[in-house]
Amino acid sequence: MRIGTAIFLIALGAILYYAVNRKNVEGVEIDTIGVILMIVGVLGLIISLIFEFAVRDRDRAVVEEHPVRERRPPRDRY
Repeated sequence: MRIGTAIFLIALGAILYYAVNRKNVEGVEIDTIGVILMIVGVLGLIISLIFEFAVRDRDRAVVEEHPVRERRPPRDRY
């Protein structure tokens, strides 16, 4: 799950929880689904941010600077 997907789930859950007037749809409570989507979105956002920062730190640690030696053109032997 990426950051955009997590934010989408949070927004969809908030819409279902706060904005929908019809609370039951044949055995399914819309409020409960909204809360579940918001929780999953928040957990996905946290996990995505942890992975994003871990990859960024790993990329920074791997970079090592090596001196670049310039090559001289070969001499003519004649």
